[in-house]
Amino acid sequence: MDFGIEMKQIPGTILDRAKMGGATGGEFLDKIFYITDGVMLAQIREIAGIDGSTLQNWLKRGWVVNPKNKMYTKDQLARILIIGMMRDTMQLCDISFLLTYVNGDPGNLEDDIIPESQLYDYLCRVLDRLTGAGEISRDSLVGLIGEVTADYEEKLGGARRRLTRALEIILMSYYANLVKRRADELVAELRGSGRRSK
Repeated sequence: MDFGIEMKQIPGTILDRAKMGGATGGEFLDKIFYITDGVMLAQIREIAGIDGSTLQNWLKRGWVVNPKNKMYTKDQLARILIIGMMRDTMQLCDISFLLTYVNGDPGNLEDDIIPESQLYDYLCRVLDRLTGAGEISRDSLVGLIGEVTADYEEKLGGARRRLTRALEIILMSYYANLVKRRADELVAELRGSGRRSK
């Protein structure tokens, strides 16, 4: 069931994918960080469409690591985008739990099973393959995740299972977000047509 949903925006952003040359995932992050090692808060607002107070709240709660010299890294931006993908359909405490399940303490790279930029890339690559796929079962979704993450090398025992499970949950949450947006669009269209018919 695809509900006529199109992925017009780069996942987790407010940016039009077509205007970015169809880039998504790692390719999109590489474009952003092509000439710089970091982005500032104002740039994150332009990319993700979140206000500064929301991001400051995420920093204060430890969901995102504080930037160095006010510059956010590629992995920090990826984490922000992943949170943005889920925040309309999942409670923030559950998002925090899920990201901790994948990578432990955000400030400690030693307990990470995957860089967040790679996690974001995997998410976008699965979404690209799901677009236009029609109805998909949980088994086929997990199979697709396995295909996309075939190059993943486990750093810790059980890491692949954790990664697969987290990707499945994030993808379902994001798809629910897309379905909600589509329902909102349809209601707006209905309201607009109701005004014209009067």
